[in-house]
Amino acid sequence: MTNTPIRALDGLKVLDLSRVLAGPYCAQLLADHGADVIKVEPPAGDETRGWGPPFVEPGTSAYYRNLNRDKKNAVIDLSVPEGRDILDALLRDTDVLVENFKAGTLAKWGYSDDELRARFPSLIHCRITGFGTDGPLGGQPGYDAVLQAYGGLMSVNGAAGGPALRVGVPVVDQVTGILAFSGILLALNERHRSGLGQLVDCTLLDTAVSLLHPHSATWLANGTVPRRTGSAHPTIAPYDAFTAADGPLFVAVGNDRQFAALTEVLGVPDLADDPRFRTNPDRVRHQQELRAALEKPIAAHSRTGLTALLTARGIPASPVHDVAEALTAPQVRHRGLVIEHDDYRGLASPVSLSRTPARERPVVRGAGADTREVLGAVGYDDAAVEEALASGVVRGPDPGVTCDDA
Repeated sequence: MTNTPIRALDGLKVLDLSRVLAGPYCAQLLADHGADVIKVEPPAGDETRGWGPPFVEPGTSAYYRNLNRDKKNAVIDLSVPEGRDILDALLRDTDVLVENFKAGTLAKWGYSDDELRARFPSLIHCRITGFGTDGPLGGQPGYDAVLQAYGGLMSVNGAAGGPALRVGVPVVDQVTGILAFSGILLALNERHRSGLGQLVDCTLLDTAVSLLHPHSATWLANGTVPRRTGSAHPTIAPYDAFTAADGPLFVAVGNDRQFAALTEVLGVPDLADDPRFRTNPDRVRHQQELRAALEKPIAAHSRTGLTALLTARGIPASPVHDVAEALTAPQVRHRGLVIEHDDYRGLASPVSLSRTPARERPVVRGAGADTREVLGAVGYDDAAVEEALASGVVRGPDPGVTCDDA
């Protein structure tokens, strides 16, 4: 008897045909919450295995490892009919298909939307593309940064007067993975009523445009094209990074009460009565004067000391952490956001459930490590598996790699 907690998606069968980031991240979230995920890689492998350094082991980058834990792994050449025969067998027992093939690839192989619905009516098909499959740019490939550019995100990111900048994390890819995860859960819930699957159609473009708030709201309201403001907020002030005595500090004042408290903590209470700064609209209109008035009193404090004083008065503030400071911060560790298990280090699922929590199993399989098991589970006997291996339709682990290493 075991005390292993039940997870929300225990028993769900997922086939992950995706690569790079958005699809693998979506499938990893599903796996963290109990889904049985099989990742199928092409003979050339998921290219992110080579996106390094750093490499945690030969042929496996840290990038790949933090997106593909707790998945069985099979290498299958889906470009040949024999590989698609295996795909057919896998899909017969699959609840959710996650893929990000170039638009038209699945249809060319005989798996158009209509064909998938006809042959596998309960299948939930999650498709992730850059721009969608139709329209003026339908089928055009796109990576995260390309969609940050096309979708307007780069235009509002960067210092005032400086060039447009890519957001420093692949925010479009990651949020697309989260939205795909959410869409799959919606489709699963609806399937309880209808018994039918459906297409979950996610694009990096849709994600990028959805992330434009409040800049999109401003343009839609009055036609003003937003400008870059660095760390400052376009409609709230002061909401910006300042230089404290020992480094950068972010202060986020959301209302007039908080602003009055800020001026008291800094020893400049008269600023709260200054007609330029009495209300948030006043402060937004006079942001440069306000910043100049706050810089010197803020610079007299340390980051941690001033943060403590401000948060005690209900004013959100924080030192601007680098990645090492963030991943070792006491509250981050308290929340269990960093996994450290044997030789695996990664980030935990950000979705916390009280009764059926995520249980991350930090095992990342080598390419083809489970090919034999995956084929055997869908009816291939030993002779058929050996024939597929010999023909190159499928591949097992590289020679010299043990099952545990894989």
